[in-house]
Amino acid sequence: MKNQAAPLLQIEKIYKQFSGNPVLRGVSLELQKGEVHAIVGGNGAGKSTLMKIITGLYKADSGMMRIAGMDVTFSNPHEAHLQGIYLVPQEPLIFPNMSVAENIMIGLPEKKQMLLKKTKKILDKLGWNLDLQRSAASLSIAEQQLVEIIRGLTREAEILILDEPTSTLTFGEIDSLFKNIQQLTAEGLGVFYITHRFPEIFTLAHTVSVLRDGVISAQGPVSAFSYERLLEGLMPENSAQTNEPPMNPEESQMTAPLPPVRVLAVENLSGGRFHHISFTLHTGEILGIAGVVGAGRTELAEALFGLTSTTDGNIILEGMPINHLSIRKRIDRGLVYVPEDRQLHGIFSITSIQRNVSATILHRFKGLLFPFQKEKKIASKYAQDLKVKATSINQELTELSGGNQQKVVLSKYLATEPKVIILDEPTRGIDANARQDIYRIIKELRATGLAVILISSDIEEIERLSDRVLVMHEGKMVNILTSDEISKDAITSLAFGTKSEVGA
Repeated sequence: MKNQAAPLLQIEKIYKQFSGNPVLRGVSLELQKGEVHAIVGGNGAGKSTLMKIITGLYKADSGMMRIAGMDVTFSNPHEAHLQGIYLVPQEPLIFPNMSVAENIMIGLPEKKQMLLKKTKKILDKLGWNLDLQRSAASLSIAEQQLVEIIRGLTREAEILILDEPTSTLTFGEIDSLFKNIQQLTAEGLGVFYITHRFPEIFTLAHTVSVLRDGVISAQGPVSAFSYERLLEGLMPENSAQTNEPPMNPEESQMTAPLPPVRVLAVENLSGGRFHHISFTLHTGEILGIAGVVGAGRTELAEALFGLTSTTDGNIILEGMPINHLSIRKRIDRGLVYVPEDRQLHGIFSITSIQRNVSATILHRFKGLLFPFQKEKKIASKYAQDLKVKATSINQELTELSGGNQQKVVLSKYLATEPKVIILDEPTRGIDANARQDIYRIIKELRATGLAVILISSDIEEIERLSDRVLVMHEGKMVNILTSDEISKDAITSLAFGTKSEVGA
């Protein structure tokens, strides 16, 4: 019988290893009713393994787990669901050929009308406007995540595990999500909140546990922590490395850059979900593109790369119009696009790092015999330059962490030697250390003269990296902020349409 006074969930001394390699080494933590318990840790720290044990995907080698005071063990996720545990994954598991309602109700035994009524009641309570009859194939990643959350609430979850829930959301949607989480926890729901974004911990969480190399390196109420203490928990022991160095040591030694040259011009460009976009991009420049979901940022990027067609306007790369060119020819001319959804569009997950890196330049390898040594040399170079953590370049991408997968995706497009690179949410779902690596890479690319278009829902990322910021609202360009105009308040007000003055 459940003890209502006991913690919602309690785990003690959980151990787990794979092929003799320890992943969790005696992890203990608790989740109380109405609590948001943040889980922080680098790639490979054991976060995913711990959550998979809690949700029944894995079984612990040893240790104890209790739900409301009762000892439990799970053989599969269904058993965890019956105990009120639901995981909202970082990469939503949506069936595209079903409707939103069918995705939410799949696997539930109740009658359809009762489930529809229950789901609509939850949506009304949260104030979410989600068309249940809409095809899931048309959902954005942010909308897919909302479907996952509703899926859990429909199953009457008492413990909700949110894995990087804001990685696909804009700042406006993040605020809305936080309010909904606070509303749910006020009613007794417990939330495990996995994140790499420190501000979210201090805004939302009550308790934080830091995982490092399979152990809890720091734990306690959020009020007892500072940014510095969180970083200490994440960093390897005896490491003096900081999370956000003020400058890459190599940057101070760089020679003066060449004068910027205009490499890309977009003139009055229109497409299905964006209208009359104009801007220029120069060598050695990072142009940030900000806006809420639905503003047309990704659609603009896809049109520039040739994934979707345009209805009006021109795309001019190094003085030559490229509207008529195929994607391959745009890549060969020097324009590449690193997509937001690396699982769907960025990687070949069941093949090696080497094969992934060479995928975009295979057509350039001429001759009767395939140049395996050249392919190996190229892959090795980028794996080393971007600090990809892997056993070898023959390792499959399914075995890599999200941050290292993202580095492989970057390598794949950098191997084409581009002049313009479009990065769509480049740090989505990767940990703090890998995020710093990506920031380092982006800065180094700019220093070499590469022109970068950076699309990000992380306003701090936009502020930190961009030389200028193009803000979009409902498919239109609202303004382009210069470096001295860039601020959170300015971007937010423009993105939400409270200001509409278009700059030059």
